[in-house]
Amino acid sequence: MKGTYLNITEFGTPQKVIHIASKELKQPPENEVLVRMIARPVNPSDLIPIRGAYAHRIALPHIPGYEGVGIVEEVGSSVSQSFVGQRVLPLRGEGTWQEFVQTPAKYAVPVPDSIDDYTAAQMYINPLTAWIICTEELALQPNDVLLVNACGSSIGRLFAQLSAILGFKLIAITRNNKHSKELLELGASRVINTSVDALSDVVMKSTDGMGADAAIDSIGGAAGNALAACVRARGTFLTLGLLSGIQVNWAKIHQETKVNAKLFHLRHWNQRVSTNVWQKTCKELLGMVTDDKLKLQKPACSFDLTEIQKAIQAVESLGSNRGKVFLTN
Repeated sequence: MKGTYLNITEFGTPQKVIHIASKELKQPPENEVLVRMIARPVNPSDLIPIRGAYAHRIALPHIPGYEGVGIVEEVGSSVSQSFVGQRVLPLRGEGTWQEFVQTPAKYAVPVPDSIDDYTAAQMYINPLTAWIICTEELALQPNDVLLVNACGSSIGRLFAQLSAILGFKLIAITRNNKHSKELLELGASRVINTSVDALSDVVMKSTDGMGADAAIDSIGGAAGNALAACVRARGTFLTLGLLSGIQVNWAKIHQETKVNAKLFHLRHWNQRVSTNVWQKTCKELLGMVTDDKLKLQKPACSFDLTEIQKAIQAVESLGSNRGKVFLTN
C-alpha cells in the first residue's frame, strides 16, 4: 500500500518548493504506530521552516507539518493492539503533511470523543507553548501582570484565556481595535492599541509606575525593544516569535534594563521532560478544552492534502484572525 505525502527538497517559497509524492508503507517498528491522518492545520509556523529560517537544523528532504489528528491503523510488535482504531495526536514523529504518519507510541496522545477533529488537530504548538510559558517559564502567580504583543493572534487568544484560568492580569497589545472586545471577553484585563496610545505610558500607569512582571514578544525589532522597556527590574522578557523578521536589540536590552531576557523554544521543553510529564500535560490541556475553559479557533476552510497550493493561498489571504486552514484526506 502506498501513501501520499508532501515533500521539500530545497528551501524557498512554499508554493514553489512543496511537491506531492507517494511512498510504500511499511510495518511500523516495534515501538511505533502508523496513523492515518484526518486533519492537520496549515500554520504560519509550518511555512517558516520551508522558507529556510531553520535550515541549520532541518535535513532535506523534509516532510512539513507539526500538528494533526488521525486514527491508529497499525502498531509495532511491542505496542498493544488496543491502540488500533484510537484517535490520536501523532506528535514528535514524522511531519504531519502526509496521508500516514509514523510516530513513537509513547508520544501519541489519545483524544477524547468530546473534542472534534479540527480542534484536536490544533492542540499541540500553540496550547502547549502558552501553557508551558505561563506555568513554568514565567511561573505566573495570581495578579502578576503579563504583557503580550501581537495579541490578536491565535496564541494571543490563548494567553487571554489562560489569564482567566490562572488568575494573572493580561495587558494585551495590538495595533488596532479589531480584537479588543474579544480579548477582553476571553480574559484580558486591558487592551492597548499602540496606534492610539503610547505603550510605556499606559503600562506604567496601569502598574503604578512599577512595570509589568513579564512580557512576551512575538514581533521583535523596535516593538520588542519597546516591550522590554515596560518590564520591571528583575522581571522576565521572553521572545517567542519574529513577525517583523528583525531581532530585538539584545545588547541594548541588557544595558538599559534589568530584566531577565530569554528565548523560548517548545522543542527544548520536549527534550527535557519525561514521557509521563508529556502525556500528563497534554491530557490536562485536552481536559480544559473538554470543560470549555479553553477554546481554539474554528476552521475557516479545508482542502485535500493534494490541494496544498490552494491551502497556502488561503492562509496568506485570511491571515491568522479569521479561523484556521486545514488539510484533510
